Order: sequence, then C-alpha cells, then structure tokens
Amino acid sequence: MTTLWTQILENLAFVLMSLAIVVGLALLARLAEHYLPEKRQVTPARRVSIIGICAAIATVLHMLDFPLVLLAPEFYKLDFSELPVLLCGFYLGPSATVICEGIKILLKLLVKGTSTAFVGDLANFVVGCSLVLPATIWYHAHKSKRSAILGLVLGTAIMTVFGSAFNAVYLVPKFAELYGIPLEVIIAMGTKIRGGVNSVTSFVILCVAPLNLVKGTVVSVLTMLLYKRLAKPLFSK
Repeated sequence: MTTLWTQILENLAFVLMSLAIVVGLALLARLAEHYLPEKRQVTPARRVSIIGICAAIATVLHMLDFPLVLLAPEFYKLDFSELPVLLCGFYLGPSATVICEGIKILLKLLVKGTSTAFVGDLANFVVGCSLVLPATIWYHAHKSKRSAILGLVLGTAIMTVFGSAFNAVYLVPKFAELYGIPLEVIIAMGTKIRGGVNSVTSFVILCVAPLNLVKGTVVSVLTMLLYKRLAKPLFSK
C-alpha cells in the first residue's frame, strides 16, 4: 500500500509539473503577443476553425511517428507534426501555436493513448513549443521571408539546445523513474548507437540533440516550401 501511495504521489507531481509547464508556455506566448506588432485580425469563430484544422492535421502526423535508430534509441520518435502548428502560428500568432500544440497532444492521447507514461507526450509538447514559439515570435516581429527563415533557424537552434537540456535534467530521469528502468540501461541503449555515450549528458548530446536538429531542419524547410502554397487553401475565407 505504501508503494502504491508513493507511485500515486509521484505521478501526481508529474501531472502538476506538466500543467505548470503548459501554463507557463501559454503565458509566455501571450506576453510575446502583447509586445508584437498588430496581428492578423480574424473572427473568433475563424480562429477556432483554423486552430482546429491545423491541430487535426498535426495529430495525424504525430501518430505517424517513426524511430531513427541510427541517431537515438527507438523510444525516441521522429514526426513532422510541428509543420501544421508552424503554419497556424505564422498565420495567427504565438498563442495559436501553444493552443494548437496542446490540442494535438490531447487528441493523440484520446485516439492512441500513451506508451511512455506521458513523459514522451510532455516532451513532444514542450520541445515542439521550443521550436514553434521562437520561430513564430520572430516572424511576427518582422513579417518578411527573411525573418521567417531566421525565426526557423532560431527555433531549430533553441529546440536542439533546450530539448537536450530538458531531456538531461528532467525527461530521461523521469522516464526511468516512472518505468522503473535504471538510468544505466537507457545510457547503454545510447552506447549501442554512439560509442561515446557513457552518461546522461553524453546521451542527450550524441543521441537526442542530433534527432532534434534533424527534425527542426526538415520541418523548417517544409514550412518555407509549403506556407505560401497551403496558406490560401487552408486559411482563406
């Protein structure tokens, strides 16, 4: 009974931490919008419909995730769900990206559930926001093709660095704790892929960071190629 109660408290703490992170990112997006130039004017109903469309597409792309076993252990999955989130953010602004990203995760959980004790879902949300929020904020601050490119480069860099740090400090230890897997086992998975992996720090630098860099680069290139082509059919009245 004591062990069960301990597990409940540990999971409750994880849920509360997750909610705090979500609220923090939402507040950051709202604060950024306060200082940005006037954003695109759309009706509330239209805003909801655009976010809903992008979130639905993002959910499908999220469920089509796949491992890149040459870069990271197979429980790390690559997906391109941030593409429609970025399209939504470029059109509506930073707050829309956080909402869209959050709805994507909720829909995925409703449809598919979780296979990582919710740690992977929190990771996808937070790391995804670390790409789309900086990119969207920078784009809306300057509103040009050049600023879009710079924003995506900035977002990719932040996601690569922050995603690695967040994994090292919180996600990998929490995943090991909730699943009851020794950290040494997870590190050994990384060692099979990269011989230099011998700690959590080297694990995230040699395995997680390259995966985030690949994802950010591919999503950024696709965003630049598709935004003008998809914005009109997706968002036009």
